[in-house]
Amino acid sequence: MNWLIHELRLVARSRLSLATLVLLLALSALAVWSGLHESARQRQTIARLAPLQAQDAAAVTARYADSPDAGNPAYYAFHSTWDPPSATAFLAMGLRDVAPQALRVRALGLQAQLYEGETFNPELALPGRFDFAFVLIYLAPLFVIALLHDLVSGERQSGRLRLLLSLPEGGRLWRRRALLRYALLLAALALPVLAGLVLSGATPLSAGVVLAVIASYLAFWAGLSLGVARRGWRSVANATALMGAWVLLTLVLPALANVALTRALPVHQGVDLMLAQRQAVHGAWEVPREQTMQRFLAGHPQFKNTAPLPAGFHWKWYFAFHQLGDDSVAQPVAEYRAGLLARQAWTHRLGWLLPGVGAQTVLHRAADTDLQAQLAYQDRTAAFHAEVRHFFYPYLFNERRFGAADFARLPRFSAPAHAPVSWGAQLWVLLALGGAIAAGGLWGMGRLKVND
Repeated sequence: MNWLIHELRLVARSRLSLATLVLLLALSALAVWSGLHESARQRQTIARLAPLQAQDAAAVTARYADSPDAGNPAYYAFHSTWDPPSATAFLAMGLRDVAPQALRVRALGLQAQLYEGETFNPELALPGRFDFAFVLIYLAPLFVIALLHDLVSGERQSGRLRLLLSLPEGGRLWRRRALLRYALLLAALALPVLAGLVLSGATPLSAGVVLAVIASYLAFWAGLSLGVARRGWRSVANATALMGAWVLLTLVLPALANVALTRALPVHQGVDLMLAQRQAVHGAWEVPREQTMQRFLAGHPQFKNTAPLPAGFHWKWYFAFHQLGDDSVAQPVAEYRAGLLARQAWTHRLGWLLPGVGAQTVLHRAADTDLQAQLAYQDRTAAFHAEVRHFFYPYLFNERRFGAADFARLPRFSAPAHAPVSWGAQLWVLLALGGAIAAGGLWGMGRLKVND
């Protein structure tokens, strides 16, 4: 172990190396703390919904405790749904920054309610969030470059390279130095993450997946840095080449790929679906009421024996054309989701070639903050909304009274537990890519020669 103590002393004596490790540790810890704080804030916000929802429900119940029909209770009663963050959400907030974490829905048309959360100011979401995914994907490669770019050239410029290469274990020496610096970088990133995972109550499997992402992504950049470091260039040339690779792999190519995907797979915004549904609902006031009821009853034959509409306004006609408004955008909704999923599939394929995209994809999936998680919450909300509608429809279309006892039987939303993290194909590809590049870099360092 004498070699380890000696190499650690060399790292400690280098102000640049020591500052690099301390700064990376500080940034990683700050990102983890920021993510934990944001997750706690979101949980507190969701927790405050329960008493507010209870107060609102009590007020509606008191006002319509003995209603001649269910129209007013169905119209005024709001029902809360929520999507709590997972135990690993603090690592990568993903779409939770722009997607609603809680929704209040009524028995009216769903689409107009489902996408109201998308009416945010895009300038506020443009900078993104400082979380661990940002530190790992964009900042960690810079620290790897700072610590490894002059591993060989620094010794050459100081005049010690020939002496070190003449030692009997010269090849092992360079591998040890590279592995030690990789291990220190890994520790600077992983230790705050492990502390955060323990505090959040994450499962060992989740911790294993996250640590595998960190280790493989760092291994890729370490292997790439070692490959450049043995080229025989000066330290400035090494740093310039590696910085160019960083700009290309983390900024330019992902941005170009995103533009290409956007143009190849155009997808309308959810707000467009909301507007289309509302236009269909508003236009229904001009459609003959009998025609609206015929279209509704064709899809709901269980209410075909409902009494004819009386003169003037009636609640069952109102809720019928809200249902038809949702039906009118069913096909655009399916196309919208299919387009989003197609983009996501191509993003996964892009991650096979670009390690930054692959690592980000796996982290967001492990944190349950990706598109899949957002669509799953929308599906749960839609299923609950259907349950609420089907609860009220027999009262509305059979014209039954609605009392306090009926309020007590209203459906209640419950958020299911987050799905367990798994070792998906994307992670195995990332592990293989990082391992291959790192192995190539270590192999090259072991074959350094005096004339390098």
